[in-house]
Amino acid sequence: MDLLPRAAPDRQTIAAYGDGGFRISGVHWRQPMLVMPWLSQPWAVNALADAAIANLEPLLDQQPAVELLLVGCGTSVAALPKGLRADLKAHGIALEPMDTGAACRTYNLLMLESRRVAAALLPV
Repeated sequence: MDLLPRAAPDRQTIAAYGDGGFRISGVHWRQPMLVMPWLSQPWAVNALADAAIANLEPLLDQQPAVELLLVGCGTSVAALPKGLRADLKAHGIALEPMDTGAACRTYNLLMLESRRVAAALLPV
C-alpha cells in the first residue's frame, strides 16, 4: 500500500525551493512565482513591497476560484503591503503570509486535499 499521497499529473506541485528558485512540476524557475493547482507562472514582483492586486490578477480568473493565497515572504514572515488583504478579501480570497518554505509545504498539502489554494512565492 502506497502511503505517500500523489497529485494528479495535471496538478502543479512544488518539489523543491532554495538557491534562489523553485522546481515546480519538473520545471526549474529562478524568480518569484505564482502557483495554482492548474498553472504556475512568474510573479511580476521584485520584492514583497511590490505585491498588489494588479500582479495577482491571474488568481482572480481561476476556476474553481481560489479561496486561500499563501504568500511565501522569503526567509521569514514579513508585513504585506497595506490594503492587499482587503483587496483580496473583496474577491473572496483569504491571505496567509508565512516564510517561503512553509508556504511551499502548506500549498502542497492543501492542494493534495483538493482545497482551492494558491501560492505567491519569493525565492530564498
